[in-house]
Amino acid sequence: MNNKLAITRKNVIPLKLKPSFDSEIADESLYGMVLELVEALDDGWYRVKAHYDYEGYVHESNILIDSNRAIEWQENADCYISGRIVDVLAEPKYASYQLETLTMGAFVHMTGREEERWGEVELIDKRRGWIRKEVFRKMPCFDLKRDEEAARKSIIDTAFAYMGTQYRWGGKSPMGIDCSGFVSMSYMLNGIIIYRDANLKEEYMKSISLEHIKPADLMFFPGHVAMYIGEGNYIHSTGREGRVLINSINPGSDDYREDLHKMINGVGTVFGR
Repeated sequence: MNNKLAITRKNVIPLKLKPSFDSEIADESLYGMVLELVEALDDGWYRVKAHYDYEGYVHESNILIDSNRAIEWQENADCYISGRIVDVLAEPKYASYQLETLTMGAFVHMTGREEERWGEVELIDKRRGWIRKEVFRKMPCFDLKRDEEAARKSIIDTAFAYMGTQYRWGGKSPMGIDCSGFVSMSYMLNGIIIYRDANLKEEYMKSISLEHIKPADLMFFPGHVAMYIGEGNYIHSTGREGRVLINSINPGSDDYREDLHKMINGVGTVFGR
C-alpha cells in the first residue's frame, strides 16, 4: 500500500472485530483520529491500528486514505472538542449552517483566527468553519512527576464530563461509551495513552495495592474497569445501569456495589513509574 495512514472522516466510526458491516464492534474511532492501515482486504475493508495500538477493521467509506495529509494533520491538529456535541458552523454566528457536527474527543486544527467568542477550525478536507472558544481545548502535555496533582485533577474532570452518558459496547464518545472506552478517553484527552481494554497491562501502568490508590488511578475487575475519585468512590460506565455513574467500595454508602467490591483484582496507576 502506498498510503499507509488514514484519517477518520466521520463523527464516530466503528472498528469492527471482523471485516463486515454485521460484525460486532471492537472499538470506535472519532473524527480526526489517525489510523495505520495494516492490511487491505476485499470490498473496501482495511485492518487498521489506532495510535494506542488497538486493532480492528474499518470500511474505506469512513476514512480519508492519504498518508501525506495524515502526517500534516498529526502535526497541526493539536486541539480536541471538549463540548459533548459541537456544530462546526460556516460563519462565526449561530444563524449560519453546519459543516460538521463533532463529539467530545474529536481532533481538530484550530487556525488561530478568532472572531469575538469564536475560533476558526480547519477540517480534514481543508474546509474551514467556526466553533465557540469554550468548546475546544489544546491537548495538554503533563509531566507526570512534576505535574502529578494537576494531571490527576484534569483526568477526573474529563471523566465527569461523560457523566450520564449511555453505555455502548465498544463506544468511546458522548453518544455511548463502555467501561474501557470511558477510562481510556479520560486519559487520552489529557495526553496520556493507556490500554483500551479492561486489562492492567504493565507496559501502560504499574500495579499497586488498593491501600495506595489515589484519585484518577484505575480499579480492575473481571471484564470491567473503573476510575477511583477518592473517599472510596469510583466513576465508571456500567452495563448494569446502562450509563456512566458513581459507585462506592464503602459498605455503608448508598452507592455501594458489593459485587464489584468483592471482585477487585487489580489497581493500576500511571504515576510514579
